[in-house]
Amino acid sequence: MGATYGLVAAVFLASVVEAVEALTIVMAMGMTRGWRSAWAGTAAAAVALAAFTAAAGYALATWLPKAALQLTVGTLLLVFGLQWLRKAVLRGAGLKPRHDEEAAFAEQTSAARGAGPATRLGLDWFAFTVSLKGVFLEGVEIVFIVITFGTSAHDVPVAAGTAAVAALCVAVAGFFAHRPLSRVPENTLKYGVGLLLASFGTYWAVAGLGVFTAGGASLAWFGRDWAIPVLIAAWFAVTRLLIRIAPALARRPDRTGPNGIGEAP
Repeated sequence: MGATYGLVAAVFLASVVEAVEALTIVMAMGMTRGWRSAWAGTAAAAVALAAFTAAAGYALATWLPKAALQLTVGTLLLVFGLQWLRKAVLRGAGLKPRHDEEAAFAEQTSAARGAGPATRLGLDWFAFTVSLKGVFLEGVEIVFIVITFGTSAHDVPVAAGTAAVAALCVAVAGFFAHRPLSRVPENTLKYGVGLLLASFGTYWAVAGLGVFTAGGASLAWFGRDWAIPVLIAAWFAVTRLLIRIAPALARRPDRTGPNGIGEAP
């Protein structure tokens, strides 16, 4: 049950974050170059992502035994989650600018207005390709989370459905707002998703280490699913500590000599 709740939470939050960023690109193309071409690119990307999710999810679920599957997707989730947490720590410590959806929209709009006219197959090709590329690249991260969480929890349909609902919610909100969803707390959501990915990645990767035992069965955590909240709390504590000490580490003078060896103070 805990894995299912984590599946839904992580997939929904990650999908919202990536969908907001994709929506910004599509809105910039639609408002400046034409909605028909922008939505055509979005639809093409959605079809490609759906096919990739189905194929990769089926392959992972059928080709790997349970413990090997947990180790594989757990390791991938852990690595991916640590990347999200690294950015969250840098933003929280003031060492990396926070993501600004209004600035991203202005940048995309400027690029769209500066591009020359190009029509293919009755579509504005710049709007089509930029929308296709933007939605596909943002969607790949959602697909990754859908596949890894879905296969580990043996519920890819629930993961895929959750992602679709999140994307639909963002699209509807953008339709009524007629502007980028800059008020969505993306930076906070990314931090939360990073915590979930790192925690579930740790949980499944350790369980999957059982593949190296004689029986090849998954290892059981003490407390089973109750270990997940403990892991979330542990990763939260680690990242809060890093946020506090990161500015001091960044200000520390470089004592590396010209030959790459640290010099004495």
